[in-house]
Amino acid sequence: MFFLQHPTKTAEQLIGAKLSYGPTSGVIVETEAYSELNDEACHTFFRKKARDFVETNKPGTAYIYLNYGVYWLANILTKAADGERGFVLIRALEPVAGIELMKERRQKEKLTDLCSGPGKLTIAMGIGPQHHELDFLGNPFVITPREQEPEILTGPRIGISKAKELPWRYGLKGSKHLSQRF
Repeated sequence: MFFLQHPTKTAEQLIGAKLSYGPTSGVIVETEAYSELNDEACHTFFRKKARDFVETNKPGTAYIYLNYGVYWLANILTKAADGERGFVLIRALEPVAGIELMKERRQKEKLTDLCSGPGKLTIAMGIGPQHHELDFLGNPFVITPREQEPEILTGPRIGISKAKELPWRYGLKGSKHLSQRF
């Protein structure tokens, strides 16, 4: 199961999987991992509500938060058998269904402008605060495992100011839908 392991392993295994919500879906092409302990960039490091969320929710639960007061970002809670817990941020998707609706929501025409960033993809898919604490393993979300092993890039996380040197960003090699190049 995706979410019963270290966040870095989950983040890597989600590359190439398909995320569906309602009439929209996309192949996950970029993720980032965050660890509950000793990771200054993780919300659990400085937010009691995030620590409480980890304690009271099961693996696979959506952790949706407002970033810089502008964009809702979609994260998934992970809990490994060895006790390691954390989040995986879905950073980018390659749209595959509901593309016209995504274009309408984003007010963009170019396919690579629809979901090439964590805030862009939540707008395009219609994901927001009402999805916080819902299950990524069932209704309303569906995650379909990847069918083949993709070539995965790794690198430092981006868009953060602390612990950004950790190589916990994962991307699908050759994807035109990444938020930034590796």
